Amino acid sequence: MTDEFGRAYAQVIARDLVLGALGDRTADQALAAGEDPKDVWLALCEANQVPKERWAGKPASKKPKSD
Repeated sequence: MTDEFGRAYAQVIARDLVLGALGDRTADQALAAGEDPKDVWLALCEANQVPKERWAGKPASKKPKSD
């Protein structure tokens, strides 16, 4: 979540955003209840309109090759 939303905003949406896909619970509540973290992440992605190509995480940055 931090990679996608930044540390501060990730904390806010995990704590405050109620998601219908998670039974009208927040991400924090769903995780505390034992929901699969992947399901929680996907619900957050959908609710926050994260592009599907980033649902598996942001692509790793390519490091320049050293000689």
